[in-house]
Amino acid sequence: MKALRVLVIEDDAVIGLLLGEMLVEMGHDMCAIAATETAAVIAAGRYDPDLMIVDARLGEGSGLSAVEEIRRTGPIPHLFVSGDASRVRALRPKAVVLQKPFREAELVRAIQRVLDAAVAA
Repeated sequence: MKALRVLVIEDDAVIGLLLGEMLVEMGHDMCAIAATETAAVIAAGRYDPDLMIVDARLGEGSGLSAVEEIRRTGPIPHLFVSGDASRVRALRPKAVVLQKPFREAELVRAIQRVLDAAVAA
């Protein structure tokens, strides 16, 4: 897997930083951490990420809504992380969703599934 420029959309600073560390250890570049829906939309426009890892529920706004807004300008592969993955799957049946907490191996598989789906689309 080539190195990706990843935008993390996560309102919990500790989880965002830990996810960032995990991504860097995997050889990726975390271009930004956005904690709100508005910040996510701005960051996506600024950094043009290869991948977004999105917390479905944010303190301010929604990760689901942020992805909808960002994708209006073009497709960006993304996956959701959530403490309630079944709720996200019910709202977005085709989405790749990781249940929090997750392990690095699960994240690697989820990223590969998202990238494979993007190539097939």
